[in-house]
Amino acid sequence: MKLQTLLSDLVALFYPKLCVVCGNPLVEGEEYLCLRCRLQLPATRYPFANNPAHERFKGKAPCEKIMPCLFYNKGGIGQQIVAEIKYKNNPAFGMWMGSYAANNLIDPDFFRDIHCLIPVPLHPKKMRKRRFNQSEMLATGISKATGIPLIADCLYRRIANPTQTKRGSYERWLNTMDIFAVRNRETLADKQTILIDDVLTTGSTLESCINALLVCENIKISILTLSVTL
Repeated sequence: MKLQTLLSDLVALFYPKLCVVCGNPLVEGEEYLCLRCRLQLPATRYPFANNPAHERFKGKAPCEKIMPCLFYNKGGIGQQIVAEIKYKNNPAFGMWMGSYAANNLIDPDFFRDIHCLIPVPLHPKKMRKRRFNQSEMLATGISKATGIPLIADCLYRRIANPTQTKRGSYERWLNTMDIFAVRNRETLADKQTILIDDVLTTGSTLESCINALLVCENIKISILTLSVTL
């Protein structure tokens, strides 16, 4: 047995990798989520052409298709997964979860004819504090799984708005009004795009992103989020 293999086995014995949801040790072939937790994922299984998430954008912002992957319930698996990525400094899990969602939770037709993926951006101040953008990590995993290019330098957040947590629908809308802008708009002209975010709540942040992106000529915008609140 090679020394490196022996050392790896010893590390696994004393410091086993744990499921990010239930905390149980992972067995060979499992990564981040144990089989039991994967089977318990609260997948929406929505049809992407017409589902309840569309209601949050009707009359507000034009979007082609919408696909939230998991239900986000307080204390539930969906919330645990988002918190692990966003607040527990686990960008690698974010990328893995993006790939897993693209391969297992989304109808492949959702990605047909899509030219690029656009993550909802963080303001540079927030980026320096968190050190990574959870939406970009998800988009990176989705890009790896689908082969669709990621474009993260056109849409940007020009205003560092306060957190949306604990705000009502109208407050969220005011808090996100005109906070995004687009540079190099010709890059996105005539493109079918997918906006990527971690949680769809009222839709105010994504609505603001869409309205900013509409300066790009003949752009078509769909939405993919890791989770959706009920």
